[in-house]
Amino acid sequence: MIRDKTGTQTLTVAMDKTEVLGLTRRLVRYRSYTPGAAESTMDFISGWFEARGLDTIRYGGVGPRGELSSLAVWVGSGSPKILLHGHLDVVPGEEEQFEPYEKNGKLYGRGTYDMKGALAAMMYAVEDLHAMGCKASVELLIVSDEEKDEENEHDVAAGAEVLIEHGHMGDFLITGEPTDFHVGIQAKGILSLRISLWGESAHGARPWLGKNAVLLAYEHYKRVLELPFAGEKGKLFPYPSINLARISGGDVINRVPDRCTYDLDIRYLPEQNPQHIMRQIRSINLPAEVEVLFLHEPTHLSKESPYVKALCEVAARHLHDNPMGVGLHGTSDIVYFQRAGVPGVEFGPIGGGHHGPKEFVVSSSLETYRQMLVQFVQILAASTNDNAGGKSY
Repeated sequence: MIRDKTGTQTLTVAMDKTEVLGLTRRLVRYRSYTPGAAESTMDFISGWFEARGLDTIRYGGVGPRGELSSLAVWVGSGSPKILLHGHLDVVPGEEEQFEPYEKNGKLYGRGTYDMKGALAAMMYAVEDLHAMGCKASVELLIVSDEEKDEENEHDVAAGAEVLIEHGHMGDFLITGEPTDFHVGIQAKGILSLRISLWGESAHGARPWLGKNAVLLAYEHYKRVLELPFAGEKGKLFPYPSINLARISGGDVINRVPDRCTYDLDIRYLPEQNPQHIMRQIRSINLPAEVEVLFLHEPTHLSKESPYVKALCEVAARHLHDNPMGVGLHGTSDIVYFQRAGVPGVEFGPIGGGHHGPKEFVVSSSLETYRQMLVQFVQILAASTNDNAGGKSY
């Protein structure tokens, strides 16, 4: 047994420090940016749990053609009920990124950091809790569509939504997104816009006779960056994120383009109102039409949440820094659970370069992450039992 700072005893099991690393390597080798490979990965994960005597349940109907599935596995039956959430899909990468390799204590490969390393640790943590006779309830929820292109998924239920619809709810959720052992209590919202501008066509040899819509689009973008919302600060963020993601204009080289469209990816602060942002952008005095492609609310949870405090206490044992309350520039599936009334945080192992050519996870952090999850659940379960059936969390 180990004893935490409050004197609460938690059970331990023998852990092979190479297990999580080995499982991460196996998961990385699946090129799970395609539906077929994602389903093959889910087949492997389902079989992994079944070989260990753990029941799973799988739901189909995820993805634009219903070709993807989500999976749930659970242990324990007590209180509180903790949800662990992971996604097995990745963004596309170079072929060599799917052959993971270790160098200087880092495991390189697509998805090592975002988030197959965390998923592998969660899988082993669930097995550990099962072996311990977990007195809390824990469900591991795995989706295969977290990295989807939101613009093309308007009318399709997300894997997380399917799981929620089937009753996979709890008291608190941890998603293993990259955080370097910091507890992510806030994430920016998403406001994706398509902005179309009209100019006037003319011969390319006499551009002064027309109005170049591409140049108008660039001028419009510069004015967006000067709007009040772009300079605002939040409690955990120094500014919103504004990315000119795509631009399209013109047809032939010898004609002044009379129309240009550009897509803007705005990650707005939890304190900001997307409607106010829209009004500011539409007030720009240029011939533009603004269309909303996608709107995703921010996520937020108080630092005073007892679950956040307990997780920070566990993280502080292994981190030479304050793990409390950071904000994440990206978004995650937490938003779906937040809508359903389940609070959650992003919390994952140490690494870098996610979505890039040199993505890596610090190898030793995977086993540490596994231990953190087990300790967190055991502390909550012990605290609940010590209160004679009353819930302190």
